[in-house]
Amino acid sequence: MNFGTAAAGGRLWTARIMSWIVILFMLFDGIGKIAGLTSAVEGTLALGFTERHMAAMGILGLVSALLCAIPRTSFIGGLVLTAYLGGAVAAQIRVDAPLFTNILFPVYVAVLFWWAFWLRDERLRRLLS
Repeated sequence: MNFGTAAAGGRLWTARIMSWIVILFMLFDGIGKIAGLTSAVEGTLALGFTERHMAAMGILGLVSALLCAIPRTSFIGGLVLTAYLGGAVAAQIRVDAPLFTNILFPVYVAVLFWWAFWLRDERLRRLLS
């Protein structure tokens, strides 16, 4: 058995699972905003946004998730996702939300995505080493 290949396969599956956790979260969030799900609407309104912002925020979340899900556009999707989540951090700071649970949650999501990208993309590993 070639352990190098097994490690690479394990790394790839770990990266896929991590990426899909982020993608599914963003899909749920985007669809929830567009569909007007109570939890998504209440959470967004609590941050000071109005209901007219829901569709735009939902579409931006969905676009970032879809770009992340397509291998050829995953890097661009990660950049769009990171920008979107940066706005989420700013919104949480603006309402004086708790640091580790609310303010840093979007950072955790972005780190999970980029860690997964690093695990599956040799070019990024070479660039950062």
